[in-house]
Amino acid sequence: MTSTGTGAGRTAATAQRRVAWTTALRLAYGVVLRQTASTGRIIALSALSLTAVIAGSALGTSDTATLDDAVALIAGLGFGVVIPVVALVFGGGAIGDLRDDKTLVYLWLRPIDRWPIVTGAASAALTLAMPITLVPVTVAAALTGAGGTLVVATVIAGVVGLVAYTAVFTLFGVLFRRFIVWGLAYILIWEGFIASAGAGVARFALRKYTRSILVDRTGAELSLADFGQVTGIVVPLVAAVVALGIASWRLRHLDID
Repeated sequence: MTSTGTGAGRTAATAQRRVAWTTALRLAYGVVLRQTASTGRIIALSALSLTAVIAGSALGTSDTATLDDAVALIAGLGFGVVIPVVALVFGGGAIGDLRDDKTLVYLWLRPIDRWPIVTGAASAALTLAMPITLVPVTVAAALTGAGGTLVVATVIAGVVGLVAYTAVFTLFGVLFRRFIVWGLAYILIWEGFIASAGAGVARFALRKYTRSILVDRTGAELSLADFGQVTGIVVPLVAAVVALGIASWRLRHLDID
């Protein structure tokens, strides 16, 4: 009897043993990658990104284009539209899509921490978004003819911006059922209009920091870009960590049906 009781206790303890965070992260990464990488979504977002290449090529053939024009193009189209929109679709859908189609509940059946789920989901979104955004935007920077300085600045600002936007929009996917609506409101209304009203408000717009990196490295003239490169890099990355932390906390208190 004692042996049977001990065996049952060990079985129960094993059943309640939490999944290792590395295993949980890999599990979430794989699930989100499979669920989010739809062919139609990738084609549509790739087409959006190619507009930057077309615009960069057109600017590069112009005899009157200046460095300021090239930087403004990359900042406006690349970092104002392509990167945030693609990050919104993949980042918001990383958790949001799983919740909407009831897939997320299966992760709840395991004794698993929430932060590896959020981190794995954001990593999967970043894996999908990076080639779709960074390659075309960097090619666009090269095609403008502004030189290698702009290309390097584009790569640095692109990585920083993509990481930050993906993390923030992963949080949106946790907080809001209609994350696309809220995300577009942030991109178009907050960053596009409200943040342009002054430097104080712009501090809460990720676009200001990517623009600052471009200006700091190229020396071009661009509005709302008065931070140094260090601030332009550090603040968005800190915002990304905070966003993922809040998303993990919220996910622990979220009712999943």
